[in-house]
Amino acid sequence: MTAPFPFTAVVGQDDLRLALLLNAVSPAVGGVLVRGEKGTAKSTAVRALSALLPAVAVVPGCRFSCDPAAPDPGCPDGPHEAAAGATRPARMVELPVGASEDRLVGALDIERALAEGVKAFEPGLLADAHRGILYVDEVNLLHDHLVDLLLDAAAMGASYVEREGVSVRHAARFLLVGTMNPEEGELRPQLLDRFGLTVEVAASREPEQRVEVVRRRLAYDDDPAGFAASWAREEADVRARVVAARELLPHVRLGDGALLRIAATCAAFEVDGMRADIVMARTATALAAWAGRTDVLAEDVRQAALLALPHRRRRNPFDAPGLDEDKLDETLDRFPDDDLDERGGQNDRNDQTDRTDGDDGDDGDEDPDPDGPGGPDGPGGGGGLPPQDGPESGEPPSGEAPAPADPAEGKGEGGRPAGAGEQSAVRAAEPFRTKVLSVPGLGEGAAGRRSRARTEHGRTTGARRPRGALTKLHLAATVQAAAPHQHARARSGPGLVVRRDDLRQATREGREGNLVLFVVDASGSMAARQRMSAVKGAVLSLLLDAYQRRDKVGLVTFRGSGADVALPPTSSVDAAAARLEALPTGGRTPLGAGLLKAHDVLRVERLRDPARRPLVVVVTDGRATSGGAARSASGRGGGRVTGGTEPVALAGRAARLFAAEGTASVVVDCETGPVRLGLAGRLAGELGGTAVTLDELRADSIAGLVREVQGDRRAA
Repeated sequence: MTAPFPFTAVVGQDDLRLALLLNAVSPAVGGVLVRGEKGTAKSTAVRALSALLPAVAVVPGCRFSCDPAAPDPGCPDGPHEAAAGATRPARMVELPVGASEDRLVGALDIERALAEGVKAFEPGLLADAHRGILYVDEVNLLHDHLVDLLLDAAAMGASYVEREGVSVRHAARFLLVGTMNPEEGELRPQLLDRFGLTVEVAASREPEQRVEVVRRRLAYDDDPAGFAASWAREEADVRARVVAARELLPHVRLGDGALLRIAATCAAFEVDGMRADIVMARTATALAAWAGRTDVLAEDVRQAALLALPHRRRRNPFDAPGLDEDKLDETLDRFPDDDLDERGGQNDRNDQTDRTDGDDGDDGDEDPDPDGPGGPDGPGGGGGLPPQDGPESGEPPSGEAPAPADPAEGKGEGGRPAGAGEQSAVRAAEPFRTKVLSVPGLGEGAAGRRSRARTEHGRTTGARRPRGALTKLHLAATVQAAAPHQHARARSGPGLVVRRDDLRQATREGREGNLVLFVVDASGSMAARQRMSAVKGAVLSLLLDAYQRRDKVGLVTFRGSGADVALPPTSSVDAAAARLEALPTGGRTPLGAGLLKAHDVLRVERLRDPARRPLVVVVTDGRATSGGAARSASGRGGGRVTGGTEPVALAGRAARLFAAEGTASVVVDCETGPVRLGLAGRLAGELGGTAVTLDELRADSIAGLVREVQGDRRAA
């Protein structure tokens, strides 16, 4: 087995390492969510943490890792008799994004439970992670039903497996660590709040530090065992410090002054609920123990706020997580350091100890590497308190999508410099709650909240023979299938004689997430600032609705001489909102080019994710004044459409490609004024969809009924 990359060899990422170590000291802190771009050592640091955790004493032979000093009375492998415990390393269990429910919580043999009355249970990942680490890479892509199970287990410290009245319960207390790339979508607020701490990570912009990262990685790849051995002493030092901090933790005093600072900080930043206060208190206590102190200081409260509050400040998915440090300092400065004044000398000595704790001594020759464990980047440097500066200057704030460079920005038609007719980007109007737009028929896509679909969770609609392992038993259908054969099976007891061929799987109907592809007209006909602001506000409202319904989104814009894919299909509505906000307007209206570009996007996406059904939302006034650059697309029954034809005819033929393929679509009619041409309604007819005005899009409008996007078409 390849030796893992040493935790102490990770270069930089001070906040990340500190957050992980604080959870190692006090698992009650509640876990860590690591947000950041790809290639920033998120997974490497998390996987290396388990080597620093103290060994775990377990009951020999128990599959649920019961503590011999206090075994779980409800353990499925129990009851456990008093016996000497065995010791094993702490586990780090990884939950794959595509894991099944049975793999997470465990599987119960329904056939044996019905026929023999025994609970034959195969533990899942939650049982494996008990008293260890449960790591979820790409946690923002985890299916909703798995998130719900994870939330329940994290909240109750136990996992329940229910199958038609047969239940199994076992303890499941673990350190929850998740990593994610915000560009791929955000987490549900409920799961965000379950993570005690959050950390934003980004690659260093310092050449020297990047060189050191490459040097260490290459050395590890060449000889993993040798590289790990060269860091063994530093790993042992940090492991010993974790053990010492755990022993000191019960003796740390959280004074009234510190509690008042914590409460005032949470109130000042208007965080919801009381979990933030509790997490901050536990984090500040762990910080003091990590620094070798028995008193919580104002600096501990400040650091705890920086780790525990940013992800609790988000009010909608377009808000970047973060904390105003000036406001934080102003809040903390309102309270006198009463506890600190009484122990000034002692705290000075502790601070001095913190500055030297973790160093190997004054002999600089032993560790010449400034990025080594004893240097500024080491976990022991600065008493374990890393610099509290944000990202290096010149970087955009982490979690905030950078404003893209619009390909047509600053140019007019044909790539010429922008003329007086082009307007710069305008801000979107305030978003509102939209009506439900859904895809007709019954799909089988990823779980979500938009359109009807066959799912593993939802209301039961029927029964079928199981394909593979039985997951959801339809009891009535099973009994009905077994009943006629009882005489032939020589039934003699009170129970049914059930065989595998009798078992029936419940078929269920729930909701799926769709691919919502926005095709936005950014031409001169939309360029009135008030009008474009309203249009952007409507699209922003639909994006917010897509976030809440767990959709993927994409953005195609058209103006001037062609169309561009401003955002390929993604789960990140943040990125779509950022690109929408930066969208300038002006030029002619190549409606046909925009529709053809959207058709190409859907064609490619069907190959990548064939089960996810699309919903095309065209935002336009329906005008077509330019054919756009020469393009082509083929479709079933639609023939071949080529650019360079008359603009209106091209737009009509492009629209009929969607109708021929049965793609669900809706046109948001942006035409205003007393005289209306009705072009958007005509376009909706050619698309085979329906048209709604900006006013009708509001959920609270007079026509605020739930609307299927293909109006009169019956659900399949």
